[in-house]
Amino acid sequence: MSSPFTLSQHPLLDFAPEVAQALAEQRPVVALESTIISHGMPYPQNVQTAREVELLIREAGAVPATIAVLRGRLKAGLSDAELEVLGTNKRVQKISVRDLPFTVARGGHGATTVATTMRVAALAGIRVFATGGTGGVHRGAAQTFDISADLTELARTPVAVVSAGVKSILDIGLTLEYLETQGVPVIGYGVSEFPAFYSRQSGFMSPLVAEDAATVARALYAQWALALPGQGGGALIANPIPQHAEIPHAEIAPVIEQALTDMAAQNIHGKDTTPYLLARIAQITGGRSLTANIALVKNNAVVAAQIAAELQQLTRRG
Repeated sequence: MSSPFTLSQHPLLDFAPEVAQALAEQRPVVALESTIISHGMPYPQNVQTAREVELLIREAGAVPATIAVLRGRLKAGLSDAELEVLGTNKRVQKISVRDLPFTVARGGHGATTVATTMRVAALAGIRVFATGGTGGVHRGAAQTFDISADLTELARTPVAVVSAGVKSILDIGLTLEYLETQGVPVIGYGVSEFPAFYSRQSGFMSPLVAEDAATVARALYAQWALALPGQGGGALIANPIPQHAEIPHAEIAPVIEQALTDMAAQNIHGKDTTPYLLARIAQITGGRSLTANIALVKNNAVVAAQIAAELQQLTRRG
């Protein structure tokens, strides 16, 4: 398998010095999304959490590379000042893959979703990415056809995504069915039951289970080594929220239903759906869901760093 850690020379992509050096020296790097900064949390918790997550990745032996688009340039790694821009500038747009070329062409600011972060990470040569929760098949998708681009990106882009499962506002069963159809490995990290973001349990089993980072790394290495030329998608590593921060399903389910009802009453749809629901759930829970969100993001970052380190060792030996 060719090394995924070769420094990219893409003409639209800028590397933070720390990230460029790590990639050149073939050290583990973990990508991070930026939508959670601009649209997932209020200021100043958003910027503070971003900095703390980056620190946790460094302490775990990897280098963080927060992904974004600033002034039309793709960014792999951000400075403190750039993190502040994402956390405070109201002109920062939430961009999925379809929006990426237009944002670049217009010289705009863009916070990257899971799908877009995967795409830019792959261009940069980064194979492991930590996030909060991935998108999926929305409830009522049989009528709306609302299926997150995160799922199609997982099917075609060779980046492993470490998340606390998929967001519990989604149809988890249909999301797992879709990923199976697309051939995306879904690996429960140390758990047999697929986690549901705020909750450790969803009622659905994880298709695959790995007990540690080394096992995940070996599976990823094999997956990409077995890919046909020009093909080979990603993998979803479902890492449950720490027990101390969990909101059990029985507690969060009625809150989600209330938030969905409120959203429907306000006719909110499309890319505004998730930011609205996360904010509304935080409001209903008195901030408890925000605390859970921060805890699970940090937990995922540490696990992603461990996987990236193990994968790097395999790549060197290979």
